[in-house]
Amino acid sequence: MCLMISVSAPVTGSGRGPTGWFRLTQVNVGFDHATHAPLDHALLLDFVNPELGIGARIAVELDLASGRTLVAQLQAAISAAEASEPAIASRE
Repeated sequence: MCLMISVSAPVTGSGRGPTGWFRLTQVNVGFDHATHAPLDHALLLDFVNPELGIGARIAVELDLASGRTLVAQLQAAISAAEASEPAIASRE
């Protein structure tokens, strides 16, 4: 069954692809059939810059447990950064 869950959001950052570093402007998050991971369904993360074409893409496929771990670790790192650098957190 195809679930085709998909959401997108703007981001600011950089990613490294086969030809080097490029600016990231969007993240696409979904849950559907995996393309490469040995999973029936996967959490799909695509960090992209649509203005640079199809090659400006970093793709990740994770199982749901790994996705939960990623969210928890991101939140822990964000909380630690905000606690150690309050001036930085207030500018973001």
